[in-house]
Amino acid sequence: MRLIVHDLAEPEYDAWLSGFCSETDEVIGMEGDIRHCVGCFGCWVRTPGTCVLKDSYKHMGERLAACEEFVLISRNVYGGYSPFVSNVLNRTLPYVLPYFTTKNGETHHQQRYERQIRFTVHFYGEGMTGAERETAQSLVGANALNLDASGYTVSFHDTLVSLKEVQ
Repeated sequence: MRLIVHDLAEPEYDAWLSGFCSETDEVIGMEGDIRHCVGCFGCWVRTPGTCVLKDSYKHMGERLAACEEFVLISRNVYGGYSPFVSNVLNRTLPYVLPYFTTKNGETHHQQRYERQIRFTVHFYGEGMTGAERETAQSLVGANALNLDASGYTVSFHDTLVSLKEVQ
């Protein structure tokens, strides 16, 4: 099963994701309200593994743990994710524990779940610079390390037409 988070508008979603997704995939788009992570660490202390904010994104850690592949489809914003995709990614904090471990000489959070996921990111947008692509590559690599992903891929699409060709 794949967990697919995207910021595509409804017509774009229908045109592309309908062929991309299988019936077992979970798709999260911009419908519904999402509250911003406030950094309270309640997902570690008060309700371990579950965000204390009351919205439909409070179980993002569990949803991430249930998938085999985590797919992000985001407009490129200066080499980073769009605000919506970034917000959903922030809400996956319950996926990790508040304890630390060292990987590659860097400090990272320990994993709450034993299962490793694949991490796939599709950035789209016209006129992405080389610096933005390089920043995005580094960002996704760091996110993959933090998520303890088994591997990751980053793709860049100048237009939604080229994005739609990915299946």
